[in-house]
Amino acid sequence: MRCVSTRNQRQVRQRGARPTLTRDCFGELIQIDGSHHWWFENRGPKCALLVYIDDATGKLLHLRFALSENTFDYLLATKAYLERWGKPLAFYSDKHGVFRTTHASEMDRTSGLTQFGRALYELNIDIICANTPQAKGRVERANRTLQDRLVKELRLRGINTLEEANAFAPEFIGDFNGRFGKEPRNPKDMHRPLADHENLDGAMCRKEVRTVSQALTLRYEKVIFILDPTDYAKTLPRQKVIVCDYPDGRLEIMHEGTLLPYRTFDTLRSVHRTRVVENKRLDDILSVVAEMQEGREQHRRRHGPSRAGQKDHMFGIPDGSVSNGYQKRGRKPGRRTDFTNDPEVNAKRLKALARIAACD
Repeated sequence: MRCVSTRNQRQVRQRGARPTLTRDCFGELIQIDGSHHWWFENRGPKCALLVYIDDATGKLLHLRFALSENTFDYLLATKAYLERWGKPLAFYSDKHGVFRTTHASEMDRTSGLTQFGRALYELNIDIICANTPQAKGRVERANRTLQDRLVKELRLRGINTLEEANAFAPEFIGDFNGRFGKEPRNPKDMHRPLADHENLDGAMCRKEVRTVSQALTLRYEKVIFILDPTDYAKTLPRQKVIVCDYPDGRLEIMHEGTLLPYRTFDTLRSVHRTRVVENKRLDDILSVVAEMQEGREQHRRRHGPSRAGQKDHMFGIPDGSVSNGYQKRGRKPGRRTDFTNDPEVNAKRLKALARIAACD
């Protein structure tokens, strides 16, 4: 076995620990990260805080509370940041699946970008992924500070929900930057305005390409979209269209900048039951069907997007019986009636048998 002296080990560590210098200008590099923590302590659920901090000044530029780190919440947070400050030169993040994919050939065969990376590419913003947490120490240290100071502020103000916390975030950012922010070495602001051809709302969404069938239909998330048979739509069979899935729940189908109207048919909807079912045997069968549907694992697709940060979307799977106002009927109180010994039932049975014998 080869032995290495303590002095040589110290020299190796010193050579490997190179300091990371901060940027000179405001908006030159924005570090982003998600911090999972009990932000509401025992008053609410564990959630994630999406942090945007400037590398040159150490100022918090945007905070957003979310249930988890997911694409839709990052799109919403980044859109709010760009509307407030403009476009930075680059974002600096870790290797979370929102920012970087290791299966480029399967996820996106054309570019290998994630949906978040594709949105930044459309707006001419670069994203850099750090190899280690130490490389983005600015945001990591800010997370540790926020897990102390911000938790106490939320407790003192009695804030227990994500909505209340997001409403309080701008006030906290102003106080935090006044205490800990510093001036950059170069006073130039590197944020850029949006160009005339850049559409912020159109970029900050999930986009996937689909092919229109001869019947003017396409499938997305196990939902069949039926295009209205307009003169323009009739020219689209075998053509590629783009499905735009927005964080606010909107869904648009575009072809070369033209919006296509559509109808939908969801293949995962539960069977809807009528309000009144007179046939007792049919009622029992439908009860079994409803129980089977409740226990069945219904999901859109295995590698589909997380919709924790998306509101009012069409891809929920509601129970048809519940949506129709149906309530399961329990047994009536008292002893159950034995219809085999009911004289009225027996009389009807004998009368029916007599009719059958007369016909024979």
